Amino acid sequence: MKSTALTKIHESLGAKMVPFAGYNMPVSYEGVNIEHETVRNGVGVFDVSHMGEFLIEGPNALDLIQKVSSNDASNLEIGKAQYSCLPNETGGIVDDLIIYKLKEEQYLLVVNASNIDKDWAHITKYNASINAIMKNISEGFSLLAIQGPKAIEAMQPLTDVDLANIKFYTFEVAPFAGVDYVIISATGYTGSGGFEIYCKNEDAEQIWKRVFEAGAAFGIQPIGLAARDTLRLEMGYCLYGNDINDTTSPLEAGLGWITKFTKDFVNSEALAKQKEEGVKRKLIAFELNEKGIPRHDYDIVDENGSKIGIVTSGTMSPSMGKGIGLGYVPTELSKIGSTIHIQIRKNSIPATVIKLPFYKA
Repeated sequence: MKSTALTKIHESLGAKMVPFAGYNMPVSYEGVNIEHETVRNGVGVFDVSHMGEFLIEGPNALDLIQKVSSNDASNLEIGKAQYSCLPNETGGIVDDLIIYKLKEEQYLLVVNASNIDKDWAHITKYNASINAIMKNISEGFSLLAIQGPKAIEAMQPLTDVDLANIKFYTFEVAPFAGVDYVIISATGYTGSGGFEIYCKNEDAEQIWKRVFEAGAAFGIQPIGLAARDTLRLEMGYCLYGNDINDTTSPLEAGLGWITKFTKDFVNSEALAKQKEEGVKRKLIAFELNEKGIPRHDYDIVDENGSKIGIVTSGTMSPSMGKGIGLGYVPTELSKIGSTIHIQIRKNSIPATVIKLPFYKA
């Protein structure tokens, strides 16, 4: 079991620790609902240092990224980030990721913790004929997500950069919390604004302490992975391993907006054909019409009880007080406003297909 640079701090704060993607990670401190509301209304900090980071460099860096990713990275400028995915050869997704353009001919790829080795092998395979410079720097870097509507005001004293001017999916490399080289990125997985802070492991503890000192007046709290999941689900953000995986196409998952056919990429021909013909199933969002909590792998059924799909993510929404979820159903049953049913033990609970996001600030 690996530890992050902040594991001892989490343990000292009484966090409930669980194994996650090979790391000992904090799943909760005070409780999911309390932590969820802290991020929605104030500011909270997640340790997500288990995420993977790859540097892709050199004159062939963009060629490699264009080949393995679905989005068009040629549109990236220095200081901008892009959400994308790595399609596989059989119509599915190797992983979803964020691509940062740090410099000309230098990109940072941030991938999911559970997929680090798989992603590295996949990209390396295509790099054999492209010859970009690849560096796996995952073990040396920490990542803090400082999220919530009070994040800008709370964190401003820690840097000379005007945080309000860092727009969504852009970033600055600048001094922060007394550390010279920090990536301050206006990204996150919560839908409540804030930043993700990339730093070297040896600087993580200092940054954590300074962040909590600066945020004390704003009620800043540490937040665990359980609340991260409820926050992202209220926004309808996909979770790899649940809503997307090696068998789900980006078009089925509603990720057509990051699938650009203006270039050639892994399996682009087959995906273009799928787009032209139309997908047979779609990832939908639904709200329960009665009491109940949908869970991963619960059956989605029709009014007669026949299985028509499966729940990929589900929870009781802390912000809305109702059961919400994502799942795949045949395309003809995916229309917004349609009624479906979720099989929760012996009960078939009616639900309505809705447009994302669930939570609207």
